[in-house]
Amino acid sequence: MSANKTVIVQTSAATRTAAQLRKLYFIRVIFSVAWVTAVSLLAKTSFTAATILLVIYPLWDVVGTLLDIRANQGNGTSATPQYVNLGISIITTIAVSFAIDKGVPSALIVFGAWALLTGLIQLVLGVKRRKALGGQWPMILSGGQSMLAGISFIAMAHSPAMGIVNLAGYSAFGAFYYLLAAIRLGKTAKGALQA
Repeated sequence: MSANKTVIVQTSAATRTAAQLRKLYFIRVIFSVAWVTAVSLLAKTSFTAATILLVIYPLWDVVGTLLDIRANQGNGTSATPQYVNLGISIITTIAVSFAIDKGVPSALIVFGAWALLTGLIQLVLGVKRRKALGGQWPMILSGGQSMLAGISFIAMAHSPAMGIVNLAGYSAFGAFYYLLAAIRLGKTAKGALQA
């Protein structure tokens, strides 16, 4: 294969990946907005609803990560970080469902550890994807913020003012960053529509 054909194939793979990630990011925005709304309306009045919402959030990350892996197939990059993220999110979903029986602080500590670890993975993936896809600065920032949020959830888990409702802000910022990344990926994804 000549150098020109190699560049065209790589560019085509990047534009397809960008288009698929862009769709996924918009889906993540919609989910996060719905989750924040549900938490705001239900978490303070229904422990059962709060528990379900707390378990759903990392479970949704399992689904989102599977879609991310699918979007990146065939582009020549390693899916190892996504598979690690997938494993962490599966374990977190199970751990949160058990930790909530011990109380909200225990569940917030598990959630905080998850936010810290998956934030690190998101930061690493954003840096890796930056050159090939562009539009990754929001994901890099989001990963860093997720790490900081995870640390604060762990540190403040036993505060009487801390509760599941406090996680709504975390999700809202995540939605904002995914929206920015989806918009930024638009330029790269347009190449997929033209190819």
